[in-house]
Amino acid sequence: MGGGWKMSALAGVGGILVGAAAVAGYHGLRDPDRAATEAIVRDYVLSHGEILPEAMNRMQQRQAASAAARHRSALETPYHGGWAGAANGDVVLVEFFDYACPYCRLTNGDVDRLLREDSRLKVVWRELPVLGPDSEAAAQVSLAAARQGRFRAFHERMFALGRPTEAVVAAAVQETGVRREGESADGRAELARNIELARAIGASGTPTFVVGDQILQGAVGYDALRAAIAAARASR
Repeated sequence: MGGGWKMSALAGVGGILVGAAAVAGYHGLRDPDRAATEAIVRDYVLSHGEILPEAMNRMQQRQAASAAARHRSALETPYHGGWAGAANGDVVLVEFFDYACPYCRLTNGDVDRLLREDSRLKVVWRELPVLGPDSEAAAQVSLAAARQGRFRAFHERMFALGRPTEAVVAAAVQETGVRREGESADGRAELARNIELARAIGASGTPTFVVGDQILQGAVGYDALRAAIAAARASR
């Protein structure tokens, strides 16, 4: 999902050369001086290739922050009961997840810990079933659980029981009292919306977290999530 960002980042690095010409023009340099300035910048970039990954990373971070800001309301508005924590939390942690994703299962304990420790935090979960038919089937039941106010219990049992096979979903349904409703138009619309949001922020897989202006991809761990929450809180 994030390939476009890499291309635009490379284009941005290439734009350093264009920027050099613009700076030279702004300061009224004559053509020979402008050419010399451009050559100096070009030679520096070519001889210091290590700056390219850093430049790409910084550009991706800026684009991520911009995308998060543009889509803030949609990202932080939960699907029915698909949230936990403080209803009016001062910081919202959004997680795109897939029940078939082992890294989502691994990081679920970190999110639980954050909710236990931080009474001002709100967590919003967004279904992103990208790992096959079992993921999609589990997501539909999970959305039904959210509509019935049983999302958190179902969510926890699913990750505790393992991969989202039909047997696992059936067990989680029975243990949490969720009613199987089948696929719904509302649920399909929610999944389509989540896919578009994930694309908009450059998410390349699950889990992907959005907190404040930061987008963190993968099982980044408790400390990284806590630091991102603290940064978002400090910037308010």
